[in-house]
Amino acid sequence: MSDAYIPGVTSRFNTDKIIEGLMKIERIPRERSEKEKENFQNQKTYWQDLNRHIASFRESARRLYSFQNPFSDRVVTSSDDSIVTGTAIRQTTVGAREFIVKQIAQADRFLSSPIDGSFNVEAGMYTFIVGKEKISFDYKGGMIQDFAENFTKRGRGKIEASLVVVKPGSKSLLIEAKSTGAENKLSFTDKARDLVLNIDMMEKAEYINDIALNRNSVMDTATEYKLVNIDKNSLVVGAGGAAVIKLPELASEGLIIRFEVSTAVRATEPPPSQEPPPGPTIPGAGLVSYKNVVVENDPFAVPIPEWTPPPIPVRVDDMNALFITFTDGSSVQLAPIEDGDFHKVEYLITETDKTIDSFDVKNQNTHRDISISNIQVVETNNEILVPKNPVSMAQDAIISLEGIDTMRPVNTIDDLLPGVTVIARKVSEKPVHIAVEVDKKTVKDSLISFVGNYNRLMSEINVLTRNDDRVIQELTYLSPEEQSKLRKKLGAFVSDSTITQFRSVLQNALTAPYLTADGTNMLAKFGISTDARLSGSSGSYDPSRLRGYLEIDEKKLDDAIDNNITALQQVFGFDSNGDRLVDTGAAYACESLVRPYLETGGLISMKIATLDSRIKDDDRRIIAMDKQLADKEAALKSQYSQMEGAYNRMEQMSNSLDNFSKQNSGN
Repeated sequence: MSDAYIPGVTSRFNTDKIIEGLMKIERIPRERSEKEKENFQNQKTYWQDLNRHIASFRESARRLYSFQNPFSDRVVTSSDDSIVTGTAIRQTTVGAREFIVKQIAQADRFLSSPIDGSFNVEAGMYTFIVGKEKISFDYKGGMIQDFAENFTKRGRGKIEASLVVVKPGSKSLLIEAKSTGAENKLSFTDKARDLVLNIDMMEKAEYINDIALNRNSVMDTATEYKLVNIDKNSLVVGAGGAAVIKLPELASEGLIIRFEVSTAVRATEPPPSQEPPPGPTIPGAGLVSYKNVVVENDPFAVPIPEWTPPPIPVRVDDMNALFITFTDGSSVQLAPIEDGDFHKVEYLITETDKTIDSFDVKNQNTHRDISISNIQVVETNNEILVPKNPVSMAQDAIISLEGIDTMRPVNTIDDLLPGVTVIARKVSEKPVHIAVEVDKKTVKDSLISFVGNYNRLMSEINVLTRNDDRVIQELTYLSPEEQSKLRKKLGAFVSDSTITQFRSVLQNALTAPYLTADGTNMLAKFGISTDARLSGSSGSYDPSRLRGYLEIDEKKLDDAIDNNITALQQVFGFDSNGDRLVDTGAAYACESLVRPYLETGGLISMKIATLDSRIKDDDRRIIAMDKQLADKEAALKSQYSQMEGAYNRMEQMSNSLDNFSKQNSGN
């Protein structure tokens, strides 16, 4: 049915197939040019891939001997990273030092007492000062949360405010300076001062005068000696005793007297006996005798007064025993004391225009001893505020270096040791050892990277210059997809001797001996070599080890990095003539060998340029052929269309003649 002829729709002679068949033959040169172009594009891609591998290898080689070589990298190790760590720049002298972190640098961070979340902050000018930096803003008034947000926005990174939920239902305002160091103390003026006092974040400063209790400061004013005793900065005034404690002469208004007081109550003694005392003993009157005549004297007569019982002693309980005396002779009685062990007592003195002179103890008790200790006279300064709930206080870091104390406003210190930055993290009691060492990990990683880039370059060259699929199968670290991708370029440059020669020269550069300060050395001495023998075998060999790949004996390399790193560095790059320029070494030789291949106008860029030119020629040729083919196809369609038209006209004429003949025959 597909070949059915439908007048006006299909061709009677299937001219489309005929034209397509003719055009297929005409397109053969064009298809040949397309395949040639595709081949050139693949070759260009292969050269570009090879160029990237060579560039990566060159970069890893240059890194091993340039001024950025890893052998000059330094790393700082600490015996306790939680206390102090550090970093070092290149070329820093290798060595160890001993540190003790006595104090870390901190910033002021003050917390208020818990406040209700609906606390309202009044409108006004709020000024905060951090060191020499003053931060002011005019607040329009609002809730504490809004104030904290506005405060932080205007803090310019110097100061921040936040709300901390200390307990459910209430929050505390935290204001913190962002700069550490004693010189960056946080202070408040204008409405900010009123706010921090109102929310108990700050309080007025107090200066404490500790009163020493000794024989120079305490006067015994009792009538009976030894009723006043001093023991370990504690004054004991026995029952009936009195003492005067000399105080510094200070204006009394706003002064606070703090001390600790205790009492010792003696057991109550029984009253004395109420019986009259015995009378005097009267001697006998005597007698006279003579020749049995005895004459006795009259007895002595002594009048004895009538006895009256003595009164029972009165018990005295006087708790008003403490007084403050002023220089004008007046005094003020303090609140009554309470019995019990030592407890703290604080009195605010409100008298004005007077100067204190002494703290007096008048113990009029008959059975109670009074003890006083830890006396302090506290002055309040209305101009200076101190934090009531400090989270941290502004202070400098104090670090002892080999017994020398140093102070810095920050914890990251870069001027203690040349080229070393020390970071203090917390206070230590024991010394911490900081050592500047060669960055062995970076050295090893750089060498592994060098060997890895070299082996990837070798595998790329082997694939491009060989038609043996084993060179791909040997790369066991590749995935099946990667192996399949490599097979497309297998043997692509098998006839290009330039690449083969490049591989041989590169292999020789890595197996040759090089001059170092202690004589000539080879990479194999440090555990980097090519080996055609199987491990532990004397005669068998592994074909993959004949491809020029490098291997690393990790144990040997680690030993060289630990114990012979100078020679290891010099075998890769060494200044043999003392002009401070590297002129020999494996890395130097490799970089010198690959440089002509990579530089502008080098071998690979010329190869790519030639391929680009051929691709452009093919593009022009294909464009021209496409035009010729289009013209040819149009001409064939025109010719066959004319043929079809002529045939149709002839057929119509034949039909007309047949019809005319039939009509004449019928007539």
